[in-house]
Amino acid sequence: MSDLQQLYQTIILEHSKARHGAGELTPLAEAVELGAASGLRVAESHQINTTCGDEVTLRVSLGSDDETVTELVWTGEGCSISQASASILTDTLRGLNTTEARALLDNFREMLRSRGKIEPDEEILGDAAAFGGVSRYPARVKCAMLPWVAFEAALIEAESH
Repeated sequence: MSDLQQLYQTIILEHSKARHGAGELTPLAEAVELGAASGLRVAESHQINTTCGDEVTLRVSLGSDDETVTELVWTGEGCSISQASASILTDTLRGLNTTEARALLDNFREMLRSRGKIEPDEEILGDAAAFGGVSRYPARVKCAMLPWVAFEAALIEAESH
């Protein structure tokens, strides 16, 4: 295993334990009401990987004026890859505007679908580049993509408010 692969593996393991952004979710109706009072649009998505049983519920809050991802909170259970992916997603996408967040999502998805043919760009993806090796294992790609799919669905819902 190369030094870079070891580093990526370490990043995934650390995030699966630290779980940035993970926490208890208040009832959605309450979060939407509180968000609206603060000028935020709030939505969430619950996704399940039917292959392995991993699941994640991710809530996104968008600033009403500037389309900024102001908050990402999630809860979930599953393998270290899905949990680390949710943690890294939180760190990577929070604070971006929706255009930037979508571009990163598309870049991440393209890398994972490449089956190892696309080398991840750390300058663009940050810690999410650690999942480059996962792209060689189609069953694990679903685990890594799960929180990103939840983010995309929640983002679409928040934008519709």
